[in-house]
Amino acid sequence: MGYFTMNVHDFYYELPKELIAQDPLEDRSASRLLVLDKNTGQMEHDYFKNILSYLNPGDCLVINDTRVIPARLIGARKDTGAKVEILLLTRKENDRWETLVKPGKKARPGDVIIFGNGELKAEVEEIIDDGKRIVHLIYQGIFEEVLDRLGEMPLPPYITHQLKDKDRYQTVYAKHRGSAAAPTAGLHFTEELLEKIRNNNIVIANVTLHVGLGTFRPVKVEDITEHKMHSEYFWIEKEEADKINRAKQAGGRIIAVGTTSCRTLESCADESGIIRPQSGWTDIFIYPGYQFKIVDALITNFHLPESTLIMLVSALAGKDNILNAYKTAVEMRYRFFSFGDAMFIR
Repeated sequence: MGYFTMNVHDFYYELPKELIAQDPLEDRSASRLLVLDKNTGQMEHDYFKNILSYLNPGDCLVINDTRVIPARLIGARKDTGAKVEILLLTRKENDRWETLVKPGKKARPGDVIIFGNGELKAEVEEIIDDGKRIVHLIYQGIFEEVLDRLGEMPLPPYITHQLKDKDRYQTVYAKHRGSAAAPTAGLHFTEELLEKIRNNNIVIANVTLHVGLGTFRPVKVEDITEHKMHSEYFWIEKEEADKINRAKQAGGRIIAVGTTSCRTLESCADESGIIRPQSGWTDIFIYPGYQFKIVDALITNFHLPESTLIMLVSALAGKDNILNAYKTAVEMRYRFFSFGDAMFIR
């Protein structure tokens, strides 16, 4: 894998700012769909609500059923009353969390930050790598309920509009709480569309990967093979692994809904392409040259220039095909990133 170098700038494309979608569409499935043939590079243009016409009976759609927590908390320092923002990243044990604190430099061990009317307090315990902080949360009652009252959705940095409805940054099938960002490829599905898909003998299997904010972390090295991925927690239940393996063995395509489902599947597949039920942390980095073990096709959004995600889709469809498709999408005024339009790489 690491015998050749690839420059981060090879994955750059020009994106006019106004094409970054700031608000979700009223109807989830009304987004546009660019269908890309990974072998020929040929494209078709459609709407997401017609995704079924590109799926075959026997295919298996793999969705990530993680749920975003309102992980952004805005409070005040106990001693000075100065405003502080905390972003909850990963839950450790006993109400200890790995977090990002802004402004960070002043958050030292022993400092206490108060949220709401004091119903939630965060005590800074230690400073760890990348300037992150371990904080201990103190509250009365049920943590999830306190967080729902006080927290805001941690929207990506490129979205500047306020989100009116918290649910629009959740998939309709979001279940297990723990993500700091949504698996956005899934945002296009409605309950009706999923029902139609099931009724056409297409299997839907669930995996869970809690998306970390590392998703938005820029690649800071010139040679991408030197980039170190962040770790994210995932699991696949036996029943879901069986569904995926049966579909694969019967000749169906394994279609990952989103890069998070794709990374989970590729982390769990053995060399012969069989999924083993398991849980753990993955820091798999997929870039051109990677040999896919199980994923045949991918439903995904349009990703940031020079990001690990555009490298992942380039590994599946070829860098030239992807950059050509992105150029076409820009020309045709597709909407980009989390609340933007979708792409089906088949």
